[in-house]
Amino acid sequence: MNVADLRKNYTQAILRRENLDSDPIAQFRTWMDQACNAEVLEPNAMSLATVDPLGHPSTRTVLLKGFSSDGFLFFTNYESRKAQHLDANPNISLLFPWLVLERQVIISGEAKKISPAESLKYFQSRPEGSQIGAWASPQSKVITSRKLLELKWDEMKRKFAAGKIPLPSFWGGYQVIPRTIEFWQGGQHRIHDRFLYSREASKNWKIERLAP
Repeated sequence: MNVADLRKNYTQAILRRENLDSDPIAQFRTWMDQACNAEVLEPNAMSLATVDPLGHPSTRTVLLKGFSSDGFLFFTNYESRKAQHLDANPNISLLFPWLVLERQVIISGEAKKISPAESLKYFQSRPEGSQIGAWASPQSKVITSRKLLELKWDEMKRKFAAGKIPLPSFWGGYQVIPRTIEFWQGGQHRIHDRFLYSREASKNWKIERLAP
């Protein structure tokens, strides 16, 4: 198969300025609701890009766990590669690839750690196995085998069998405060619709159409 020959003409929808909400968070909520209603696989999955101290980019997929006018929320190990990058450079980019709807949302901004109390609230809502997994995995570190992870998971399960599982000191959330949010809708003949919301000094949002 020649990947250069793979093509799809996007025809599902159009995006016009008059149909956009003046608030990008409200617009995002509308699109997220539509992605959920369309039963998109993992609609809250997002590609998350960071840059290391040498300027080398790194991308991985994480799950969005909340959003509001304050920003976009995700959780991770604070000793992971992404967290080390964010300690040195808090600039971050998020991408929601809702390909079945011929849509993308791209968010750029700054990531800040949330409070331990907020992290604990979410941590306690996770399934017990996921709570144990947070304790068991030295995220992003080199390990010699999967068996080590399984043994560590069993060890942590025994350790916390008697009561509530505490929040690890090395685990918690980040809030991404957006500077720009782009909504991309695929169009015929590669004439896609792209609208960029940019936060102004007044904290209002400017909306501009971008060429595809």
